[in-house]
Amino acid sequence: MQPPSAPRVGIVGAGTMGTMAAWRLADRGADVIAFDRYAPGHDRGAAGGESRIFRTAYMEGGRYVPLLRRSEELWRELEEQTGRDLLRMCGGLTIGPPGHPSIRELRSGAERHGLDHAVLTPREAAERFPQHPLGPGEIAVLDPCAGVVRPDIALSAAALRAEELGARIRRYAPVEACERRGGRWVLRAGGDEHEVDHVVLAPGPWSSAPGAPAADLLSAFGLRGRQITLCWFPARDPAALTPDRNPVVIRVGDLAYSCFPVMDGVSVKVSSHTAARAAVTDPSALPRSATAELLSVVRDTVRVHLPELHRDPNRIATYADAFTPDGHALLGPVPGRPGLVLATGFSGHGFKLSPLFGEVIADLALDGRTRHDIAHLDPARLL
Repeated sequence: MQPPSAPRVGIVGAGTMGTMAAWRLADRGADVIAFDRYAPGHDRGAAGGESRIFRTAYMEGGRYVPLLRRSEELWRELEEQTGRDLLRMCGGLTIGPPGHPSIRELRSGAERHGLDHAVLTPREAAERFPQHPLGPGEIAVLDPCAGVVRPDIALSAAALRAEELGARIRRYAPVEACERRGGRWVLRAGGDEHEVDHVVLAPGPWSSAPGAPAADLLSAFGLRGRQITLCWFPARDPAALTPDRNPVVIRVGDLAYSCFPVMDGVSVKVSSHTAARAAVTDPSALPRSATAELLSVVRDTVRVHLPELHRDPNRIATYADAFTPDGHALLGPVPGRPGLVLATGFSGHGFKLSPLFGEVIADLALDGRTRHDIAHLDPARLL
């Protein structure tokens, strides 16, 4: 139970960012109430699929590196507080032509921030990672500070820890309205109204859904829901592709993809970055199968680049996320909306940073500022 004087914070959406925000806010003594149409760790948002990549050498920009370093610290803190193993380091390879913009940005950021990394020639890569052969004109950048996060376990653990610290999480309770009234925010869920001092708007893929709370605000940012399809392919020798022997991999260029070590004892998860992502209006009605086009692309990817896998997937799963026009999140206050922190549009690369983003949300809600450099995520840039 929080003291009566504690600032009250309402969270709309207890998905990845909402749950991490609940944990960090409760850890700071805030009176937290969070709402979600499902429950933390569900399979309808952006955090499903049993594994997510953590990496420190970051092709999306060197400005993320300090944030990633702090995020790793917070992953370890969450592990310590909950007794759960969440982040397993196994190293990461980024493969592609040396002149590709993503490879150049990754190497530049790693060098600028003094990150431990190695650039492997095709011969060196073949000696160390024969399961990931390089093509002509390709290099591989090895990031030893990369690995795999278990998203469903992580979110369930963070939610339970937040509740231990006094947060209230209302599962299966979608917010029907979010409005400013008399200097406070009022959230309506299940016919009840809840007054809060601050509100965190973290609707994830529901950002562009019909009837979303604060839809008038969200529509201004050009957010689009997109389907993320993941395919698991049986490994010919699963023991050779476990995390102690096989890194996470991202390949750029033609047939771009990411793939993971064997986590289920049988198969390798592959996500195509080449196939078009279908639009998603209502994640509750998300198709649960792959399109013929995507299946063709991902099969070609496996045939060309992943010789240790069988050619047909044994599992397919679909998820959704909200994407911004520039591929970077919306995180921060919104002009003209006092007391509101927006946290959405993480565009398929937010989970690894979610503990840090939860800390940033807590800073902004309680202090109105944060020590972390997130200027590039300011929502005002897209208004």
